[in-house]
Amino acid sequence: MTIAEISQMTMAERLQTMEAIWDSLTSDPSEVESPEWHKVELADRRKKIESGKAEFISIKELKSKHR
Repeated sequence: MTIAEISQMTMAERLQTMEAIWDSLTSDPSEVESPEWHKVELADRRKKIESGKAEFISIKELKSKHR
């Protein structure tokens, strides 16, 4: 499929296609390898939570900080 063909699709068709592609990529998680930096970040976050040093904010607070 080309960009020109995708551009002719309706928004709903493009979203359905994206969902189908995503479903096909995630149907077998063993085929999707997480990058090393992601594993390190998750381990760091877990350590912060377990040590009580993690800080949490609500979605509302997050949105207000980034607007």
